[in-house]
Amino acid sequence: MIGIIDYGAGNLRSVLNAFESLNLKAKLVGRGEELGKFDKIILPGVGAFGEAMDKLKDRNFIPAIKEAVACGKPFLGICLGMQLLFEQSEEFGVNEGLGLVKGRVVKFDPSKFDAPLKVPHTGWNTINFTKQTPINKDLAASEYLYFVHSYHVVCGDDAALGFSEYGYKFVSAVCKDNIFGFQPHPEKSHETGLKILRNFGEM
Repeated sequence: MIGIIDYGAGNLRSVLNAFESLNLKAKLVGRGEELGKFDKIILPGVGAFGEAMDKLKDRNFIPAIKEAVACGKPFLGICLGMQLLFEQSEEFGVNEGLGLVKGRVVKFDPSKFDAPLKVPHTGWNTINFTKQTPINKDLAASEYLYFVHSYHVVCGDDAALGFSEYGYKFVSAVCKDNIFGFQPHPEKSHETGLKILRNFGEM
């Protein structure tokens, strides 16, 4: 059974619906105390980093998430959920993250763009995978997915699974042991996104 962490963020229903369409059992989890019952865990999210961390703390998810990861359960962060995996974010001041992956979250810097582009980065874009892992099994080296974000992660190549280009190259997918993260939204990315979610569900 897949547990989808419900801390009051958006897009939960679309993630749940995606798993239902794949005939994979998934359920929303409202408290950290319930998380231990699930075999695989997803941390979705839209909104602000600091507020999301406060909500995770209020619902006792932070120790439960760290325990689940330490036990080796497959864990997937989506969009803001991926950013929360890191040590800190500069969104509205410095905010501490879960610290499960080394790195930080920064805002897109238009002064470094190779062309005039708007922030947030919204719409379809390619993700170029740099290694093969269970989460991108049966996917091409380059795939299109749907993005909506103003901030992106900065981390070492050891954790980077895929890169995208928007003004400059940035990390758009990560993998560290049993932890996976995607900046784009698989649940909004048609067949490619469903393949990612199926791969996760079948781990």
